[in-house]
Amino acid sequence: MVIDDSNTIRKTAETLLVRAGCEVITAVDGFDSLAKIADAPPDLIFVDIMMPRLDGYQTCALIKNNHRFRHIPVVMLSSKDGLFDKARGRIVGADAYLTKPFSRQELMDVVDRMTGGANANAAGQPEADPS
Repeated sequence: MVIDDSNTIRKTAETLLVRAGCEVITAVDGFDSLAKIADAPPDLIFVDIMMPRLDGYQTCALIKNNHRFRHIPVVMLSSKDGLFDKARGRIVGADAYLTKPFSRQELMDVVDRMTGGANANAAGQPEADPS
């Protein structure tokens, strides 16, 4: 799952993940994501820190404080690479931190690390084999 209020970031991450064989769910903000997570829990969540209504820290905290979803790895996305931002992410339960803009390789490295190297399970379920 990719949660970001920026259409550009959402589409870029979605495209890169789909090309790697992932099924991707997107959300425009924290509130939108919580409903989608409840309907179909993803294997991995990327969440932007700075969003309107419910920011990334609040969204991460809500996910990690829910017994049904706390096992899902959460990766914070931010254009800031500061120690404070990373520490605050850890406090709310984030599993990793990725600085924007990110490269395809950086994104896939995080996916591999968070999913135990199972690229196909990155942001949802693997896409069905068309054969």
